[in-house]
Amino acid sequence: MRLLRLFVCVLPLLTLTGCDEQLSDVTGPTPNLTPSFASIQKEIFSTTDSSGRQACTNCHVAGGAAAGTGLFLNDRTTAYNLLVGQTARFGRQTLVVPGDPDASYLIKKLEGAAGITGARMPFTGGPYLTQGQLLVIRRWILEGAANN
Repeated sequence: MRLLRLFVCVLPLLTLTGCDEQLSDVTGPTPNLTPSFASIQKEIFSTTDSSGRQACTNCHVAGGAAAGTGLFLNDRTTAYNLLVGQTARFGRQTLVVPGDPDASYLIKKLEGAAGITGARMPFTGGPYLTQGQLLVIRRWILEGAANN
């Protein structure tokens, strides 16, 4: 019985320590990336990273290659208002579903999931976001996709 009690008490603590990862250890070419919209806007949407992945705003700006999508990411307020709770123009799915990254079309486009309209982002064919960068965006959505 003591062994069972010890197991029940210690296992959750070990699990919590394993989750205490440094995000900078997993985000690769964007070590300053955090699960906040301001950080995602700055480090992903507006910046070409050290892996050579182009800033999303190279295409997703008024007059850019992706102008037909209407998804302009060049300023934080506009980007947030066009992403969270909004329907993708071509995919007919919600771009960011607060609390549900798996239902968010943004994640599907960034990961190249089956059933997306068009190509995986970036449309240029890569380099794509790293698993760590995707993890941070997923965490932001999972935590409610706040405009923080």
